[in-house]
Amino acid sequence: MHPRSTLGWLECSLCHAVTEPDALHNLCSCGGVLLACYRLDEAARTLTPERLRDRRPDLWRYAEVLPGSERPVTLGEGMTPLHEASFLAQSLGLERLYIKDESLNPTGSFKARGMATAVTMALALGAKRLALPSAGNAGGAAAAYGALAGLGVDLFLPVETPEPFRFEALAYGARVHMVEGDISHCGARVREGIGREGWFDLSTLREPYRLEGKKTLGYELAEQFGWDLPEVVVYPTGGGTGLVGMWKAFEELEHLGLVRSGRRPRMVVVQAAGCAPIVRAYEAGELSARPWSHPFTYASGLRVPGAIGDRLILRAVRESRGAAVAVTDDEMAAAQLEIARGEGIFACPEGGATLAGLRRLVDSGKIDAGERVVLFNTGTGLKYPRIPGLPQ
Repeated sequence: MHPRSTLGWLECSLCHAVTEPDALHNLCSCGGVLLACYRLDEAARTLTPERLRDRRPDLWRYAEVLPGSERPVTLGEGMTPLHEASFLAQSLGLERLYIKDESLNPTGSFKARGMATAVTMALALGAKRLALPSAGNAGGAAAAYGALAGLGVDLFLPVETPEPFRFEALAYGARVHMVEGDISHCGARVREGIGREGWFDLSTLREPYRLEGKKTLGYELAEQFGWDLPEVVVYPTGGGTGLVGMWKAFEELEHLGLVRSGRRPRMVVVQAAGCAPIVRAYEAGELSARPWSHPFTYASGLRVPGAIGDRLILRAVRESRGAAVAVTDDEMAAAQLEIARGEGIFACPEGGATLAGLRRLVDSGKIDAGERVVLFNTGTGLKYPRIPGLPQ
């Protein structure tokens, strides 16, 4: 017997209004993010370590707590390796450092997780065509899963987006629109066309289900650590869906009885110094983040001047007693090379940012040498045609 989803309802993160998950939804009428909620007591009966041993080696192994798991649109995403980074650990004076390598997902990044669940539900609920803004990887993943599902995709990219991202989306058959400005300008173009074109908006956190795919990062960490959790998670944050998703996963895991209560990791946000709205808000003690003017960084995934999930990101960092740090492009680039030459992983710039951020925390005494620390490499470095300081 195949496990089935226990999806029960959608709940607004701001006003807590409850909505049925039987139609396409974007934001709540109050402007809040809609979160998927499950009948976790029911899920706990079958989502057990013993049952998981015989399940498929992808994110759909957690079927009970995923939407649309009966008929998923899937390319085998998830269950990426957790590497022990011994060389980097030694250079930092740490005993236990790991890299969760999301570059081995279909389409080369963690965005495959969210698009698998979002496109699955968009197809099941009757969407005809999808549209979204992207800094790169989300667009390629949306194009791939849209092609698999037979759904058209309109993708809006900033003109500064590295060319490989555009070529990838075109290869999958997406209509690619290049936009002057940053990803916020791209998002405005999507919303302008919804009524006219009949698109379903697949933007970050503007629909409920991309978050559900991303939360499986947290489920995998728990399973890969033997149903324990690390002390620190260091995550590169643009839109922040992965970090918010993991925090949601840790709460669900506690309710399911799969991890000990009260043992969640400290969540660390890393942003680029040229675009750090979450870091600025965290340091100022603010509950939300003001948009960043004139964002600049070669890490296109971090060039997000305003995240709709800003309140959720800041809440997760503070509730976990975590931190938020900004690093320069030069620090990011040096860290990319250090990961490649020390651990054999060609990380994306965003992945490099996590190592640079960790070094800041270690130098300031905020990480104990014996703590288990996980860095997230969110994608392959192969889609970025340059690394600052590296000969071309």
